[in-house]
Formats: sequence, C-alpha cells, structure tokens
Amino acid sequence: MLKTVTYSPAYTLVPTYECFNRCSYCNFRREPGDDDWMSLARGREILQSLRDGVGPQVTEILILSGEVHPQHPRRSLWFQRIFNLCQLALSLGFLPHTNVGPLSEGEMASLKTVNVSMGLMLEQVTPKLLKTVHRHAPSKQPEQRILQLELAGKLRIPFTTGLLLGIGETPKDWCNSLLEIARIHSRWGHIQEVILQPHRLGQRQESQFEAFELQRLPEVVALARGILPSEVTLQIPPNLLETPEILLDCLAAGARDLGGIGPRDEVNPDYPHWQGQRLREILEPAGWRLVPRLPVYTQFEQNSDAFPQLAERQVGVKEPPS
Repeated sequence: MLKTVTYSPAYTLVPTYECFNRCSYCNFRREPGDDDWMSLARGREILQSLRDGVGPQVTEILILSGEVHPQHPRRSLWFQRIFNLCQLALSLGFLPHTNVGPLSEGEMASLKTVNVSMGLMLEQVTPKLLKTVHRHAPSKQPEQRILQLELAGKLRIPFTTGLLLGIGETPKDWCNSLLEIARIHSRWGHIQEVILQPHRLGQRQESQFEAFELQRLPEVVALARGILPSEVTLQIPPNLLETPEILLDCLAAGARDLGGIGPRDEVNPDYPHWQGQRLREILEPAGWRLVPRLPVYTQFEQNSDAFPQLAERQVGVKEPPS
C-alpha cells in the first residue's frame, strides 16, 4: 500500500512587496516606494480567472505580504487591503491563508473571521541573528514572533510556523527553536504544521553567504519529528531540495507534506515549484501517493471562523497523513 504525502493546490496573492525589514537573505522584498500595491480590483480579476478555470485549479489562496511598520500611516490601509482580499477570496469559494508578518491581537482576531488558517515563520529563536542577517529587521526579534504564536493559540487560530535553515544558526539553535514550538503547541494545541525551509541563494539577496547544506535536511526532519508532537505535520518545500533523493530521504525521516504548490514561489522566485506530474514521477515508484489537502487540517476545522461548507470543494483528503 502506498504511503500518503499531501500538498495544498495554492495561488499566492501579494498585496505589496514593500517591507520595512531588510533581512540580508531575502529575495522577496522591495524598498518602500518601489512597489505598486495590489488593488482590490486586480485581486478580483485574478481570483475570477482562477474560479473560471483560466488559471490553475486551486483551493488555497495564500495572502503573502511585505511588512508595513505598526506605526506607519499606511498600516491601516495595508491591513484593510489584506482583509478585503481574504474576504473576496472567501466570497469566490477559495480558502484564504494569511502570512504577512507580526500582527496585533486585534488584527489577528479580525483576520480570523476571513481566514481558515494563518501562519508566521518563527525562523530561529536565537537572538544572535539580530547582529547578523536580522540586523536591519526589527520584526525578527524572537520574542515578538514567539508572542505571535502565543496569540494565535489564545485566539484558537489553526497555525503554520517553521524554521529557516542556513542563516547563521547552529544545530543547537534548531533544537531550541523546535522545543519552543513544542512548548507553545502543548499549551494551546493550535499548530497544524511546521515548515523546515532550507535557505537557497537567490539573485536579489544582499549577503552571499553559503546556502544550507541540503544533505543535512533529513537530519533536521528527524530531529523535528523527535521533538514535536505527532499531530504536528512536518512540511518540506520540494522545489528547494535540488534532487529527488533528498526529498525521499526527508519523507523517510518523517516529513509528510509538501506545502502550497502553485505557478510561482514568491519567496524563492529563482526556484520554480515542482508541479504534480513531476512529483508523482518521483514519489510513486518509491511507494508514496501524492494527495491534495485543504489549508486547514480536519482536526482544526471547528476552530476556523471562516471555514465554509465543503460539499462542493472536496479535494481528496482533508486530514494529514499518519
């Protein structure tokens, strides 16, 4: 019998690439003033095309944005645009998942009403990165991101977080970051998946430090599987893994999800997503069955204020594999 690995058929909407952080490894951000913000009309045009079958057949709409400073005059406009895009996606039958950086408790509570799940990468809990890759990234303070995970638990938001690997951390830092996620989940029980994302070099990043050593990724997967509760699914991004062998080794070590797969990886634009046919050609001979899922896992549906009736949106399986 084939074992199951899941993915989310997804499309990413980016309200703005502008960001007040300057992480030296980033290939996503643009300087404030260099990017036209996505209008609601443009968002409607894209989503209507997806619904009408012109674009990919997707279930999840990932709202991914650069960050606007909490005290910036445009913060309220930025937040309202994100809310409106989520509301629009829901009205057209899609399931929104928002990841736009740290939010206030009020902002998170508001977005919960128009999202089936939300997310924020913890990255690493070590403060030493504030002296290196996060020197000019105020919102990457570990305590601020830990607070965001705690607030998501308090609000009962189905949540995705994860580690960014290869940005100057150590194996001990991996362990400490995973233990922190496990601690927060043990208190609130709301973390549905943890991404283990290796840093890969891109054309737009500022610092040309070495990329993560991919042969070590199965080691990190095994470490995470030993630390995190069994109900928390481990996710790896196949387009960043370079070879099918590393993907299969990560699955053998305990990964069970491949994340959102769509036309473009906005965070890593130099690394196109591996599409379904290629993935099946890799997975099936090795005993794996690729199955689509929703952006909210079955056990978290009751916590999702925005979760609509699914009678017309079934996509195969809704629960993570064992």
